[in-house]
Amino acid sequence: MATFAKLIMASAAAAFVVVAASWAVIVTAPTAKATAQYAQKTGKPCGYCHVNPGGGGKLKAAGKKFQKNGHKM
Repeated sequence: MATFAKLIMASAAAAFVVVAASWAVIVTAPTAKATAQYAQKTGKPCGYCHVNPGGGGKLKAAGKKFQKNGHKM
């Protein structure tokens, strides 16, 4: 019976570690640097520079060019 209790305690401890590590990754994840301000500044939609039409993430060729040019059109 003591072995079963130890197994339960070890499982609970392992679950706690996984949850705590997941929480730490989520909380410390860097935020995206893309902002709607660039869309307002340039008059272009986010999807003009980004693969994702909503913005953020991978850049298209136009987005890479915009980035290299100091965020100027």
